[in-house]
Amino acid sequence: MNPSRSSLLGDLDIDVTLDAPIGAMTWYGIGGRADMLASPRTTESLIELVKRCRANDTPVRVLGGGANLLVDDGGVEGVVIKLDHEHFRRVRYTATGDITAAATGAGADLFRLVQDTRRRGLHGFEMMAGIPGTAGGAVRMNAGGAWGQMSDCLRTVTLLSLNGVAQTLNAADLGFRYRGSDLSSGIITECTLELREEDPIRVRDRVMEIFQHKRSTQPMADHSAGCAFRNPADPETGRHLSAGAIIDEAGLKGTRIGGAVVSEQHANFIVTEPGASATDVRRLIDEIRTTVLERMNVNLEPEVVIWKRSDVA
Repeated sequence: MNPSRSSLLGDLDIDVTLDAPIGAMTWYGIGGRADMLASPRTTESLIELVKRCRANDTPVRVLGGGANLLVDDGGVEGVVIKLDHEHFRRVRYTATGDITAAATGAGADLFRLVQDTRRRGLHGFEMMAGIPGTAGGAVRMNAGGAWGQMSDCLRTVTLLSLNGVAQTLNAADLGFRYRGSDLSSGIITECTLELREEDPIRVRDRVMEIFQHKRSTQPMADHSAGCAFRNPADPETGRHLSAGAIIDEAGLKGTRIGGAVVSEQHANFIVTEPGASATDVRRLIDEIRTTVLERMNVNLEPEVVIWKRSDVA
């Protein structure tokens, strides 16, 4: 399917934008465009879209909240899918005793979900306070931090294969681990969280504690995509070390390439200034990796996902 022929999607319940500025939709706020951005309004239209892309060898990518993403200045080909309509953002709560299952659309905003569960006095999602993005993206990368990770409260994941086949999987069978899992490629459309009733005041206080700590230690007011690198594992103990501390020890705080800068507040954050380009960020990522390997003998792996034209989606 040639993305310029958007009329092929005219019979589907989908909003289509050609030459869409998706780089501006990321938390970095920089980068290129997508040949086509498609926002399905229903699961049925999403399934048909995926089938047509598959039949026509059209690359498919999924854009969540753009919190962990850098779009190359040259943009990307094919179809970028964004699950931002209400159908994919809704959350349905079902209580059984003191346990509540929250069936959560992949497009649900993490900040709003944290606040909603807090107001309801539901314990188990506080660890996501201060983490930007959507539920689907958080599942895909098993997002989290020092207080826990997405898989801690995850019960099921509904995955749409690139053949257009949907299945609901038990999270316990998916091998979730630090920033990863055995979840196959495809599009996450929904997940179910298992939460527990708790004193709303205690839940609120925990959320505020986590958020305030992050606000005091991370450049949350700046343009960044969160942590730039995964915390590496200690080869002797297997425990994860702080990538930020390693970058700081390598003397890289404040290092600049163009409009991309290593944050003075937290060295594992690359922040962008007006005029920055995606190329600036990519070059700075490479510079940090090279310098840390030379000075600290540590190989850092990027946590930020980089989209480039002609990459296999």
